[in-house]
Amino acid sequence: MAKFQRHIFVCVNQRPEDDPRGCCAGKDGARVAKALKKRLYDRGFRRIVRANQSYCLDQCAKGVTMVVYPEGVWYGGVTVDDVDEIIEEHIVGGRPVERLCIPESELTGREPTEIEPEETT
Repeated sequence: MAKFQRHIFVCVNQRPEDDPRGCCAGKDGARVAKALKKRLYDRGFRRIVRANQSYCLDQCAKGVTMVVYPEGVWYGGVTVDDVDEIIEEHIVGGRPVERLCIPESELTGREPTEIEPEETT
């Protein structure tokens, strides 16, 4: 069986309403994920591109967030209205939708070189 060409993770994580970072669930993450999966299937990408709901992607303030692998392209502020553009431009055309991309300098992940070595006793 062939591998998926891409995996797309859409955050649907829910945080308390008073969390200052907000959450993707409160910004319709589940609706975005559902629309993405349906429209990918409608375009013939079933078992070629895999859309998955995800818990926290650690970009809460930029939600709804989505990441496309293997490219590692991060999207923020995604709405249901953006789904068709992401599919046509990025998935079909290979060009990330720049207006929705989260700049690398704003991502909250760390490089492996930032990990402190364990102290040995």
